Amino acid sequence: MATVSPGRTMTVVQLIPALHAGGAERSTLEIAKALVQAGHRSIVVSAGGRLVAQLEAEGSRHVTLPIGRKSLATLFTVGKLRRLLREVQPDIVHARSRLPAWIGWWAMRGVKPRPHFFTTVHGLNSPSRYSAILMRGERVIVVSQTLRDYVLRHYPDDVDAARIAVVPRGVDTDAFPYGYRPDDTWQRAFFEQYPQLSGAPLLTLPGRGTRLKGHADAIELIADLAQRSIDARLLLLGADEPGREAYVAELRALIHGRGLDDKVVISPQRSDVRDVYAMSDIVLQLSNRPESFGRTVVEALALCRPVMGYAHGGVGELLAELYPAGRVPLGDREKLVERAAELLRFAPPIPPPRSYRLSDMQAATLALYAEVVEGVPAA
Repeated sequence: MATVSPGRTMTVVQLIPALHAGGAERSTLEIAKALVQAGHRSIVVSAGGRLVAQLEAEGSRHVTLPIGRKSLATLFTVGKLRRLLREVQPDIVHARSRLPAWIGWWAMRGVKPRPHFFTTVHGLNSPSRYSAILMRGERVIVVSQTLRDYVLRHYPDDVDAARIAVVPRGVDTDAFPYGYRPDDTWQRAFFEQYPQLSGAPLLTLPGRGTRLKGHADAIELIADLAQRSIDARLLLLGADEPGREAYVAELRALIHGRGLDDKVVISPQRSDVRDVYAMSDIVLQLSNRPESFGRTVVEALALCRPVMGYAHGGVGELLAELYPAGRVPLGDREKLVERAAELLRFAPPIPPPRSYRLSDMQAATLALYAEVVEGVPAA
């Protein structure tokens, strides 16, 4: 693995629209923390958000600029970002979203010495010239083999395979320890809050309130299990969120129509997802569109909990490697209920994680930084 020369301190500026929540935001904080722990200087530019306090507490500097706001006024941030880059003289500018990448690309003009430019493609963005800015990085990081294939298929003239690095997201095995179980106090409080979830195997589908996450498929799964005389409960974790009231009402109507009012709960986002996953008999990942990765998959498996999901995109890729028993063809309702019944009867053993760990992701990213700064290929 490439390392920076002893005594050589890197300065890395990461660019992201905001720091509220999400996979890209979490990865930003994780790399920022790793940089600080390795003795480097970490700066993040964004419009701000609830994660700024954590970022700064972990030793990084945050600079507030609305570089991700889709407005003509955002162009005025180019000059401000250029002044920041001239001030801090970064070795690397790392953009994690399309508009911040454009702002960073323009801001680097006239900055000497010119920083190295990194990009990360976090999602399956619609192919376009606007999205192609993410192909201009000296290193283009993608979070899965699925995403690498997607990038090479849609941008054959913009990026060559040699510049693409697959660096999967990772699970913090300290935060999600193998075999963890929540204590009795937490369990009592949980089932007092959601009494309808007690007394039967619990299936949990985590995901925001959008139909892309497959909530309806999960509800139909509970109904199909009931028809087979298999009693199970369902938690739609995080689906009840502001601005999604009409969609949640639609889900509640489906639940009522299937006679499942006493078997299904729709909850807001919770901070204790580790405990919820650990209490679940199966964690579901039923997105009806392919996702670039599936952090839920690796978090649940790290806890030694079975995962069942559709075999496409990054989720299918992870399940094929880590838990093949949980793979189901996309949209196959019959296979879904059959596989759920099998896993509830007997789930294949899950070994402790040996890949997709947070430390692996951090080390691989810092090695790529060192490779371009030092000009020495990573081992």
